[in-house]
Amino acid sequence: MTDTARQLREPRAARVAERVWVLDDPRAGTSAQAIGIAERLGVPFRRIPLSWNWMAHVAALARNGSLLGLSVPSRAEDTSATPWAMQTTMLAARSAAPRLVISAGSRSASVGLWLKARFGCRLVHCMRPGLAGLFRGDAYDMLVIPEHDRPRASGNVFTTLGAPHRLSPNALQQAAETWKERLGHLPHPRVTLMVGGGLSPADAHKLGRDVARLAAERGGAVLATTSRRTGPEATEALAAGLGRALHLLYRWGEPDENPYRGFLAMADAIVVTADSVSMLSEACASSAPVFAALPRLAGTRHRRFLAAMEARGQIRMLDDDVSPWPRMTLDEAGRVAHEIMRRFPLELSGTD
Repeated sequence: MTDTARQLREPRAARVAERVWVLDDPRAGTSAQAIGIAERLGVPFRRIPLSWNWMAHVAALARNGSLLGLSVPSRAEDTSATPWAMQTTMLAARSAAPRLVISAGSRSASVGLWLKARFGCRLVHCMRPGLAGLFRGDAYDMLVIPEHDRPRASGNVFTTLGAPHRLSPNALQQAAETWKERLGHLPHPRVTLMVGGGLSPADAHKLGRDVARLAAERGGAVLATTSRRTGPEATEALAAGLGRALHLLYRWGEPDENPYRGFLAMADAIVVTADSVSMLSEACASSAPVFAALPRLAGTRHRRFLAAMEARGQIRMLDDDVSPWPRMTLDEAGRVAHEIMRRFPLELSGTD
C-alpha cells in the first residue's frame, strides 16, 4: 500500500497528529533548515520528500503557487509528493491537510504557496523565496532569512544569525555518548577540522599542515572530515598535510558511518573553512571555540556572514591560538521554533 492510500485509510485522530508538514528539498543543507526547526517544535510532523523537474522555475511564477515542478521523488519509494498524489490525498481527506507548513529554498516556496492557497495553513519559509515571493512576499506568514542577506524589514520577516540546522543541544549530547568509546582515547586538545569546497590541493595541504601543527604542539589530535564539495585531489592533499599529527580523516563518501556529529561533539576546538555558512553555523551549536580558516574562499555574502559572526563573538579567524573565549552556544533553530510557537499556538495545539 502506498503512503497516499495509507493516509486515506488512517483514522482521523492519527492524521491530526501530523498537522505540521515539512517540505523536504533533496539538497541536504536546505532541508536541514526546515527539518531542524520542526524537530524543535516538540510536536509530530510529516516530511514530504520533494523532487524536481524542469518546470520548477516556471511553477515559481504562479501567483498562488503550483505543483508543476514536482516529479516522483528519487529517494525511496514514497510517491506522496507527486502533484496528482498530493492533490488526491488532501482533497479526499481534507482533515489531513496541514495547519502549518515549513519549507526552505526557492524551489519549495511555490509548493508551500499552493498548500496555503488551498487549505489556509500557516506557511513558514526559510531563505529567500526567490521568484515565488516576487509578487507575494506578504503571503508567507513568516520568512526566516539570515541577516547577512539583508532582508527588508517587515512584520513577517524573522532574521537569524547564520542558518538553522538539526544539531540541537540534545543531538550533540547524544552524539557525544555515541562516539565517546571510539574517540575518547584520543588526547586533548582534540581539534576538529571541517573542510568545505573551493580549495586547491595547495590550500588543502597547507590547511592540514597548519592545523596538524597546532594540535601536535599541544600534544593533541585532529579530527578531520571533508564534504561532497572538497574533491578527491584536495582531500588527498589534506591527508598529506595532516601527517605530522595524530589524526583521523573521514573522506566524503567512505562506506563507514560519517563521524561528523561525533567530531563536533568531542571537539575542544573547531576549525571550519570560511566557504560554508551551514558548517560554521553547526559548529557554533557546540560549546567549543570556533575558528574560520581560509577567509579568501568566502564570497560577498559569506564575508558579511563572517563579519556578523565575528562581531557577535561566535567565531574568530584562525591564527596560532586555539584557546577558548566566553561564547554563548548558537541555537537559531530553537529560537525560530520558539517564535513559531509564540505566533501560531493554535496551529500546534493538535485540537480542532
